[in-house]
Amino acid sequence: MKRLLPKMLLAPTLLALAACASTATQTPRASTPADTTKKPAATTAATSSPTMPAEDVTKYRPVFAAPKAAPVSAVAPIKTAVAPTNHVNAQVEQRLRDQAYTNQNVKYTQGYRILVYLGLERDQVMAIRRNIIGRYPDETDYITFKSPVYRLYIGDYVTKLDAARGMARLRGLTPKLELEATQVLLNKNP
Repeated sequence: MKRLLPKMLLAPTLLALAACASTATQTPRASTPADTTKKPAATTAATSSPTMPAEDVTKYRPVFAAPKAAPVSAVAPIKTAVAPTNHVNAQVEQRLRDQAYTNQNVKYTQGYRILVYLGLERDQVMAIRRNIIGRYPDETDYITFKSPVYRLYIGDYVTKLDAARGMARLRGLTPKLELEATQVLLNKNP
């Protein structure tokens, strides 16, 4: 172990010296001062690319024929709109009625609720609930209790965008807000 330690310290030192040796300063080259004299504009444009000769590239450009003019005597026929006739037949109408009846019986859907409070204090959950309902009476609230934890949920939002808007309204009223995906009650107008 004692013999291995100096070799371990020696390897990085040798690598550092080799790196320094490869990047040693080289002898400075004699440099000529930059030409700062003003040249005439005609010569600078012509000599801006002395290696590329001026070449005529017009032979490579595409040429298109002029569009043919329509004869004046040829008038486009006027298309008349055909009035639709009975689009919904009896079968389609019956299916639409069946679907409407089925939709009336749907009470729940997948949506979002805002978790406003999660804790052990019943008084605190009730105070937060009163504060939110006092400010937004149209919001629905749900308090759940699974010993010893109280949870306060606000709202029945079908889309995430609506839930985000609800969170923005409640932002200053509570210290912590979370969005939870859950089954929500659809508001049905009788």
